[in-house]
Amino acid sequence: MKNKLHIGVLALQGDFAEHIQKLQGLGCSTTEIRLADQLNNIDGLIIPGGESTTNAKLEAAVGKTPIFDAITKTAKQGLPIWGTCMGSILLAKDIEGSIQGRIGLMDITVRRNAFGPQRASAEILLSIPVIGEKIFPGIFIRAPLFIKAAKSVEVLSSIEEGFVMAREGNLLATAFHPEMTEDDRVHKYFLSIAREK
Repeated sequence: MKNKLHIGVLALQGDFAEHIQKLQGLGCSTTEIRLADQLNNIDGLIIPGGESTTNAKLEAAVGKTPIFDAITKTAKQGLPIWGTCMGSILLAKDIEGSIQGRIGLMDITVRRNAFGPQRASAEILLSIPVIGEKIFPGIFIRAPLFIKAAKSVEVLSSIEEGFVMAREGNLLATAFHPEMTEDDRVHKYFLSIAREK
């Protein structure tokens, strides 16, 4: 088992700096990932959420640039990958009512902007048993909702409308933003997946 993990954070857009700060606080070394060959020497990858206009450009690039081809390849080889908010949408195989670009590796169906504009930002207290009994403060910003999952997917946290955290093998998705809270338990959980690699 490695003593110190090296985690990459996709740094094409979004709140990658907050993830990096959280990871470094947990003793990891980190790399801002922008090029395909940077994926070769990491133990895990986080795809962050971000601003919607930039996300649209990012979605259009999926499948057309070397970095996304490389992410798909390394994920299939077992690299742990975690998508938060927009990152979870990119990971999903199906996006309700959308043909947008996606990596499409995780067998879930996502509904975009599921909480509507009047609740574009909210904090919802979540039960996530895999990280402990203490409730987790889930921060949702124009957030998606996961509405369907294959049998291979483990649902890790649900709310009344659907589920908001799931794992499928080496893939992890959260509809919320754990990097925006002081609670580091979801990051620790991802690091436990990376240590399994």
